[in-house]
This record gives sequence, C-alpha cells and structure tokens, in this order.
Amino acid sequence: MDVVMPQLGETVAEGTVTRWYKKAGDAVKADEPLFDVETDKVSTEIPAPASGVLAEILVAEGVTAKVGATLAVIRESGPAPRPARDASSPSTAAPVIPAAAATLGRPARSRSSDSSGSGRDGDRPTAQHRLSPVVRRLIAEHGLEAGAISGTGRDGRVTREDVLAHLSERGAARPAAASEAAASPAPLKTDVETLPLNNMRRRTAEHMARSWSAVPHVLQVVEADFHRVEEARRAEGESWRKREGFALTYLPFIVRAVSIALGKFPRLNASFAGDHLEVHRRINVGIAVDLNFEGLVVPVLKDVPAKSLPQIARDVNELVQRARANRLRPDDLTEGTYTITNNGAFGTVITAPIINQPQVAILSTDSIRKRPVVVESAGSEEIAIRPVGMLAQTFDHRAVDGAYAAAFLREVKMLIETRDWTQALQA
Repeated sequence: MDVVMPQLGETVAEGTVTRWYKKAGDAVKADEPLFDVETDKVSTEIPAPASGVLAEILVAEGVTAKVGATLAVIRESGPAPRPARDASSPSTAAPVIPAAAATLGRPARSRSSDSSGSGRDGDRPTAQHRLSPVVRRLIAEHGLEAGAISGTGRDGRVTREDVLAHLSERGAARPAAASEAAASPAPLKTDVETLPLNNMRRRTAEHMARSWSAVPHVLQVVEADFHRVEEARRAEGESWRKREGFALTYLPFIVRAVSIALGKFPRLNASFAGDHLEVHRRINVGIAVDLNFEGLVVPVLKDVPAKSLPQIARDVNELVQRARANRLRPDDLTEGTYTITNNGAFGTVITAPIINQPQVAILSTDSIRKRPVVVESAGSEEIAIRPVGMLAQTFDHRAVDGAYAAAFLREVKMLIETRDWTQALQA
C-alpha cells in the first residue's frame, strides 16, 4: 500500500515531512503514528493507513512533496521488503529543496545523518534532532540553541510554542541579526529591518493575492442588535463557565445564525468552478484562527445545522484551542463551505475580508459595543443602550448578485435580534 502526502486543506498543494516514527523494515500498525507533516496551514501527526511492514521510505525527513505523492510503501504481506531507496533518487514525490536546509544555508542530508531525524540505530535523538522547518527557522532567526529550549511536544520535541515561550522569557523579540546590528558599532546604519516571510505567511500571501486578483469582491455590511444574545450570556454565562471551563462568547451564536441562514440562501454555501456554481448540501463553517500573529489557520466545523447551540460552542472552542496548540488533524482543515473571521476582540469596527477560494463568501464579525439605538415597542419609540455589532460579508459577484447577498445578511441579522437564545442554550 502506498503512503501518500495527505490533503491538509483545500488550498494546500504540498507538505514537508518533518519526522518518520519508523524506519524501513519496521512493523507498523494501522492508525499508529507514522510520520509528521508540516504545511503552511498546520503541522500534524499522520497515522499509518494499514498494518504491515514499512517496506520503503521514498521521501526523507525535511523534504517537501506534492499532495498525493507517494512518501512510503507499506507491504501488508508477501516477501521481505526491498532496501530503502536513496531519497535523492527520482521518485513520484518530485521533492524540492527542504525548507529547513535552505533556511540554515546547508544541503539536505540523508536520513541516516539528517539532524531532523530519529536515526537508524535506535539512539534516542536530542531536542536538536526533532526540529520542524518552522522551529528551525525561528531558532535560526533569533540565534538560539535548540538544546537550551525545553520541549513540550511528543517525546520532548521542541515545538514552535516552546520557542516563542523561550523568547518571551528572555525578552528577545527580534532576530539575532537585528540584535547584533544594534549592539555592534557598525559604520553603516539602516532604519529598515528585513523580516523574511515564514512558510505559512508566504503561502497565505500567495492565496490571498490569487483570490483578490481573480474574484470580483463586493462588501456589504449590516448592523445587528445583540441584545437577545447578551441576555442569554448574562443568564447562562457564569454557570456555563463553571460547567464547561471556558467563556461563552458571541461567536457560537453567530455561527448558529449563519448556518440557519445558509440553509435559506444556499448559493452562498457554494464554490465557484469556472462556468458553474457547486452548491454544497452540507454546511461546514470554517473559523479563522490567529496563531499568535505568526499566521492564520481555518479549521472547519462540520455539519453545523445538525448541532445544538451548546455543541457548537464546545466544538468551536475545541477547534480554536487545538489550532493554537498545533494539534489539528488533517480532516479539520478540509471541506469548508463558508468562512467566518472574528476580529472583534481587537476592537475593529468593519473588516473587509478576502474570500477563501473556492468558496464564494466570507463573513467578518467585528467588535460589539454598547450604543444608543432607537427601539420600537408597542407602537412607540424609545432610545435604549444596546450591544451593537457590524456583520461584514464579502461575496463573489460572479456567484450571486447584491440583492441575494443582502437578503442573506438581513436573515442573519433577524435571527440574531429575534431568536430566543436563552432557550437555545438549554437545548
């Protein structure tokens, strides 16, 4: 059985193998960890697809391969495995220069001596031997020693979060080169600091530029009164925190409202495919998650209409926590049909988000602030203080027209303002 590079997100085209847990000739069991792969979106552990013997490793650690490329072969039965092929020989993976090796300015080495590997002789590797390309890049940029950083990952592996924590403790907030330049009395000075793009930022830039240049973006914004949502949060928020262990935010209510509205306006739950629109029956909402300003990832909440509001809140919190802990599974990044990005925590008023192709729409939820508004009740009008927020949707004008998109936003607004959210929380 061929072991292939998995698809870790709709827009991901390649991944870097950062660690093999087995060597050629080792027995493997289905679903046990086989290798780690890192993309611009996520770093994750990939399980073995079948039980048997790892006959060949075709792509060495540190090498980048296209999605669908054969990385290794598992022989489920039959004669003894063939010797492992040299990773430098031609293979279906069409590997490119390893990101880690290119960053550190040295050529890639074979698995028997690769500093990112686990070795052939069963020796327990040090922290320096378990570094992913992103971790290597951070360490190189800041002039750190890997051995000085405590690893919290699998088997003591140093993770990106470990490096950032180490930097925070020692107060180093800029690359070593910049620090040395500031400390040394160089005759030439510059006011510009060069910050190379990491792999995640580079791929995000490419994807956003491609979307912006190819898609006719249109922005529409409505105001929504979150009074009913706030009533539910006040009534249930404290008991929710004690019972669930995390705060009840506005986001689950918005996700629930959006999922209901998408059922009525399915052309926004779609992908644009050249000369036709692919309308999805399932409503899978991607939630954009910031990774400590180092990049953005969009895990997907699947089949949202089938979930209750409490379950949506739990699932959203779990996805966000796993994303920030670098523990997303490959399936978490696939099959998204609509995206929500939430910048409200930073106090933004209106954000015009770029569409996550091939989807046709994305919603930005910005800060919710108390404002005086005119409230109509029993034929009279009065001014009341209400929590009001903007719902800003960017849509692909090739897929729908303004009236259709505006009607969808009106539906989301109506659901937020009129639904009995307190009862929904008790479901």
